[in-house]
Amino acid sequence: QLTYLDISANKFGGPIPNSLANLTQLTTFRISTSHLPGPIPSWQGKFSKPEYLDFAFNGLNGSIPASFSNLTNLQILYLHSNSLSGVIVVMGLLDISTFRMVSKLVLVLLLFHHVVIANSSYSSQKQYPTCPDEEKFALLKFKDSFTIDKSASRSTDAYPKVSSWKPAEGGNSTCCSWEGVKCDEKTGHVIGVDLGSSCLHGSINSNSSLFRLVHLQRLNLSDNNFNYSQIPTSIRNFPNLTHLDLSTSVFSGQVPSELSLLSKLTYLNLALNLNRLSEDKDHQSSEEENYPLLKLEASDLGSLVQNLTSLKELYLSFVNVSSAIPHSMANLSSLTTLHLRDCHLFGEFPVRIFQLPNLESLSVRYNQELTGYFPEFNQSSPLILLKVGFTGFFGTIPSSIQNLHSLQNFDVAQCNFSEGLVPSFLGNLRQLTYLDISANKFGGLIPDSLANLTQLATFRISTSRLTGPIPSWLGNFSKLEYLDFAFNRLNGSVPASFSNLTNLQILYLHSNTLTGAVEFQMFQNLQSLYQLELSWNGLELVTQSRIVNSTVKQFTVLGLSNCSLTEFPSFLQYQNGLTRLEIAGNKIRGQVPKWMWNTSLETLVM
Repeated sequence: QLTYLDISANKFGGPIPNSLANLTQLTTFRISTSHLPGPIPSWQGKFSKPEYLDFAFNGLNGSIPASFSNLTNLQILYLHSNSLSGVIVVMGLLDISTFRMVSKLVLVLLLFHHVVIANSSYSSQKQYPTCPDEEKFALLKFKDSFTIDKSASRSTDAYPKVSSWKPAEGGNSTCCSWEGVKCDEKTGHVIGVDLGSSCLHGSINSNSSLFRLVHLQRLNLSDNNFNYSQIPTSIRNFPNLTHLDLSTSVFSGQVPSELSLLSKLTYLNLALNLNRLSEDKDHQSSEEENYPLLKLEASDLGSLVQNLTSLKELYLSFVNVSSAIPHSMANLSSLTTLHLRDCHLFGEFPVRIFQLPNLESLSVRYNQELTGYFPEFNQSSPLILLKVGFTGFFGTIPSSIQNLHSLQNFDVAQCNFSEGLVPSFLGNLRQLTYLDISANKFGGLIPDSLANLTQLATFRISTSRLTGPIPSWLGNFSKLEYLDFAFNRLNGSVPASFSNLTNLQILYLHSNTLTGAVEFQMFQNLQSLYQLELSWNGLELVTQSRIVNSTVKQFTVLGLSNCSLTEFPSFLQYQNGLTRLEIAGNKIRGQVPKWMWNTSLETLVM
C-alpha cells in the first residue's frame, strides 16, 4: 500500500530489486545518492501513479526505458549524475509542441553525462565551458571542509549537491558541470554557487577557499548548518555579487560591515539564523528561545541602506537590529520585499516606505517597540503582503486600504488601532488569503461584507469584542484552513455549514458564549482538522457512545472544557497523537479510565 518511499542517501547498493515492482501505488519514489549499479528497470513504466521519481547520484547505466512514456502523472523526474547513455527520442517521451502526454512534467536532464537528446532532425549534447583549475580546486577544498549531515538542512527536499563535485567525471573535469555551479559561458569563471539545502555541516571563516571565487555573482548557502560561525569579512572579495542568501544556516555574531561594500546586491537574505533547538518551535514560545543569533549595528544598517541602492529584496527577520529604521530606506526605489520580523526595532516606522512604487511585500511583525501608522493608499500600490502584527502601530485602518487590489496577506493583530466596529470595507479585498485583525478591540457583529473573502485560508479575529452569531456564510469558505474567533462575546450555535469546511485544520471557538447542542461527528468528518477548541462556552457536545478505532479522527489539541460532558468520550482512547486535552468544568463522575494514562498527552486540564 506504500504511496511514498524515500530511502535516499543510506549507502544502499546493488541493482534495484525486482520485488519493488509490486509497489504500484507509489506516487513518490526516491533512491538518490546511493550506490545503485545496473539499468533502470523497465517495470517502472508500469507504475501509473508516480508524480516524483528520483534516482539521481547513483551508478545507474544503460538507457532510459521507453516505458517511461506511460508515466502520465509524472511531475518531477531526477536522473542526473548517473552513467546513463544512449539516445532519448524526445517525441516518444512527450509531445514537445503540446505536452499532451505528460502535461505536468518537470524534466531534469541537464546534468546527464553521456545522454544525447534527439527529436527527429535535432540532437545536441550539453557543452560546458572549462573553468580555471584554481577555481575548481577552490570548490573541492571548500567541499572537503564540511561533513554531509542530513539533519543540517531543514527542507524535506534537501540533498548533498556537492556529491557531484569530483576531480574528474567521465573524463570531463570542468567544475562548470557540477550541480549548483554556474560558469560564465565565455570565460569559464565561476559566477554562481547554489548550495541551498545541501546538508552541509561545519564552520566557515575568512580563510575559506570559497573566497577565491572573486568573479562570483550569486551565492546561496541557505538551509545548512555552519555551526555558529560568524559571517566572514572576506565576503568583501565578491564585489560583483548581486544575490546573497545566508538564511537559516546557523550563522551568529556581528554582521560584518563589509557587506555594505557589495554595492551591486539586489537580493540579501540573512533571516532565520536561530538556535536549532528553538527553530522549530512556535513563535509564542519564550523570547529567549527565539533570540536572534545575528546582530546588526545601527550604523551598519544605515550603511547597508545607504550603499546598497539597487536592493530589490531585503530579508533580515530574526536579526537583532535594536535600532530605528533609517528614513533613507524610503529611498530604495527598486525595493519589492522588506521583511524585518523580530528585529527588536523601535521608534516610528518611516511612513514613506509604504509608498515605495514597487513594494509588494512588507513584514515588520513582532517588533513590540516599533510604532507607526498607515498612510492613505493609492490604487497604483502593488502591495501583496502587509504584516505589522504585534507592533505599536496605531490610528485607524484607512478605508483607502481597499485600493490595494492585489493584497493577499493582511495582519494587524495585537496593535493599537482605534476601537470601533470591524471595518466593513475589508470585504472589498477579495484576493485576501490571510486576514488577522485580532486583539485590536474591534467589536460588534462580524460584517456580512466579509462574506466576499472566499479565498481566505487563515481568518483570525480573536481576543476582540465581537458579538452576535457566527455567520453561516463561513461555510462557503472552501479554502479555509485556520479559523480563530476565540475570546469574544459571540453567541448562538456553531453553524451546521461548518461541515462544508473540508480543508479546515485549526478551529478555535473557545471562550465565547455559544450555546446549543453540537454533534462531535461534524468535526470527525472534517478530515484535515487536527486542532479543535470549543472550551468555555455553553455548548453541549454530543458524542457517540460506541465508536470503533478505524473511524476515529486523530487530533493533536482538543479543548472540550465546559461542554456538558457526563463521561470520558470513548473516542479519546484511540487518539494516538493527542498532546493537549482540556476537559475541565464538565459533569464527569467516577474513576478516570485506565486508558487515559496510555495516551500521548503532554498536557491534561481536568
